[in-house]
Order: sequence, then C-alpha cells, then structure tokens
Amino acid sequence: MLTVHFKHVQRTSWRCDMSRCTVLCMPYPSKTDRQTILSAAVKELVHGGIRDLSLRNIAASLDLAPNAIYRYFADRRALEATLANEAARQLELALRKAAEGREPVTAIREMSSAYIKFARDNPHLYEAMMSLHAPGHDATSHLSLWTFTVEQVQRIAGPDRAAQASVALWAFLHGAATLEAAQVLGEIKPASGLEFGFEAWLMAVSTRREPIDALRIKPPKKTAKKKVSARERSVRSGK
Repeated sequence: MLTVHFKHVQRTSWRCDMSRCTVLCMPYPSKTDRQTILSAAVKELVHGGIRDLSLRNIAASLDLAPNAIYRYFADRRALEATLANEAARQLELALRKAAEGREPVTAIREMSSAYIKFARDNPHLYEAMMSLHAPGHDATSHLSLWTFTVEQVQRIAGPDRAAQASVALWAFLHGAATLEAAQVLGEIKPASGLEFGFEAWLMAVSTRREPIDALRIKPPKKTAKKKVSARERSVRSGK
C-alpha cells in the first residue's frame, strides 16, 4: 500500500494503469503573498477598471487557483478596499513630492496640479480610491493622505480652519478632475475656470476670519419703542 502526502498543492494530475501510478504536481508558488496579489490586482485594475475587476483573471496571471485569492482577501470588497488604500498611498507620494521644500502657497499649487495629474494618468486607480467601501476595512493610507493635506493647508489657513479649507480644496480638485475626465471643458466652458476657482479658494483661506464674518448678513437691530405720554396721545387723537 502506497500513501502519498501533499503540501501546498494547487493542481494534481494522475496517470494510472494496472502496474504503476504517476503523480504530476504543480506546487503552490512559494513567492505568492498578499503584496504579490495586490500588485497583480493593480495591473488588472489599470486595464479593466474597478467594475470589470476579475478575481479569476488575477489568479490566472499568478498561475493560481481562483480560491487561492481568498487566503489573503476575504472577498471582492476586501480586495477593492485594499486597492483604494493603495491608490491613496500612491497619491500621497505624488503630493509629498510636489510639496517638498516649497513655501506654503507654492506647495498647495503644486499639490493641486499633482492631484489632477494623478487622476488623469491613473483614472481606474483614482476611481477605486473614490469608490464607496464597506466600513471596517483598513483605511490607513486614506487617513495618512488626509493628515498630510490638512498639514499643508494649515500653513495658509491656520489651525482653526485647516480642516474646512481642506474639504473645500478636495471638493474643488475632485470636481476639476471629474470635469476633465468627462471632456466637457472647451471654448464655451473654458478650462481657465479651474485656475479661477483655485484663486478664489486661495483668496478665501488667506483672508482673516474678521473680514469674512463682516460679510455675513446680520439681522437688523430691534429699536426700543419710545414711550408716549397721555398728553401726546390726546393731541394725536385730536382731543
């Protein structure tokens, strides 16, 4: 009696006859790990986008059985969330490089250009980063990206308004990237409007709080009613 034990076997092919039995084994790739699968997933994402992301294709590119992916990612949503995290990591690297060694205003200008360029050059990766993902997944890179952005904006806006100003800048840049991707800008809708929008944001964050508050519409002050004497009332009534 012959007993054969296998460890980390992906596919096994048997050829048997009455006199002998031959076992052909394809071992589980020793270099397969979470990062290797993630790198393959990024390549798959770049070619097809988040909607056409195929775990089967990712597995095939690594010569793995499809169910091998689940050893590292619980489901497709977990893989998508990891891809979003990776996109945020890459974007932060681009923004850090753009801001390095620059004075505050120039740093924000260069970061804004780098943001739009990243979205333009990596549309599927950017889409994955901005997609909605289930809570509970690792968002370390998203948080790091946000923290770095707020730190840079704070150099202009100050600590009390840095978070609000960062949200405004993010909303503007995401909108700008979306308009550019949709190719709706042109002669009628000039792309120069993006520079106008950035300058408006810069003017707002560079202005002190007091002038901004002064522009707010305030309710009119209530005037105290003047007391009228009995003689005045009789004169007004014609008595």
